[in-house]
Amino acid sequence: MTPVCPFVKASRPDDSTPKKSGENSVKHQADSDSKCPFSKKEASDSASSSPKCPFGYDQNSFKIGPFSCVICQALLFESSKCVPCAHIFCKACISRFKDCPLCGADIEKIEPDTNLQGLVDRFIEGHARIRRSVSSNQGEETKESGQVEYEDVSLERGSFLVQHAMRAFRAQNLESAKSRLSICAEDIRSQIEKAGDTTELCSQLGAVLGMLGDCCRGMGDANSAVAYFEESVEFLSKLPKDDKEITHTLSVSLNKIGDLKYYDGNLQAARSYYLQSLNVRRDVIKHNSTVPTQVLDVAVSLAKVADVDRNLGDEKLATDGFQEAIDMLESLTLDSEAIGLEQRRQSVLEFLKSQVAEKQEQVETQVEATA
Repeated sequence: MTPVCPFVKASRPDDSTPKKSGENSVKHQADSDSKCPFSKKEASDSASSSPKCPFGYDQNSFKIGPFSCVICQALLFESSKCVPCAHIFCKACISRFKDCPLCGADIEKIEPDTNLQGLVDRFIEGHARIRRSVSSNQGEETKESGQVEYEDVSLERGSFLVQHAMRAFRAQNLESAKSRLSICAEDIRSQIEKAGDTTELCSQLGAVLGMLGDCCRGMGDANSAVAYFEESVEFLSKLPKDDKEITHTLSVSLNKIGDLKYYDGNLQAARSYYLQSLNVRRDVIKHNSTVPTQVLDVAVSLAKVADVDRNLGDEKLATDGFQEAIDMLESLTLDSEAIGLEQRRQSVLEFLKSQVAEKQEQVETQVEATA
């Protein structure tokens, strides 16, 4: 699934839901990208100096520092030392190797490095408060000898943690990703307790909860994944429906609950969630009917609902849904530069047409058998 992330346009975890044997990959195909609700945050006071981290962790570039694992390029999680070379990695990352990725030495055993992990954990906690210079009320430039104070910048910390969570997720270090996202979610919850259910905070929490659901799903914990996705839907449903990115993230969470119900064999529940997602996307294209990604999203949702209808034995409803999606995609005009979207359109079209053709072949076979 095409990643979606709520912070500074970082990637959301890929859709790693296992497919049923023989199942077409387009059926539960990924949804399109979503922008970051954190990008809407007001810029810091121009009088404040840009914070600098002595360990090289920059709020914008997120470069690898001494507390990073060189395999997943994220902050160390369950720091583990290779014996005898003493190089340190995340436990989940180094467990896949028989020799050290840095020096090539044979790994005789792996030992936990609790002291270093303690430093990493304290570093994360300290990253919530960044030292900034304070200027005068008249907005004069900061003096070198001016006062300094510590300001609560938990949203910047959230962005920092999610960047590292996404790195860990892409490297399949799911426990690390889940841990970082959990800290971020708690940060946002504490902000909501102080400021109330603001649009910005609900949007951020809804997206982070969705990513936690992705982590649990990747770890095979379907029940926890559903719980996170449902909570994500709860927060995102509180928001105005005039933001395309918010509604897209909402529809993705609904689809993912539907996917989990589908694979669990609960087709009625799967259809209910798929239909809710479809309705959200239909509402969006009422005002954005010429946006290709929105049209593609509706076509994918139509395919999901139609597939469940077929499995429930309602062939007419299924065929109508597949055909509606085909008509939408065949009438969709894309720019010559939109190569990626065109490939996706063709992929979905191929699946939809195969579903319609499959039923036609079945009908023809039955007619021949009774002739």
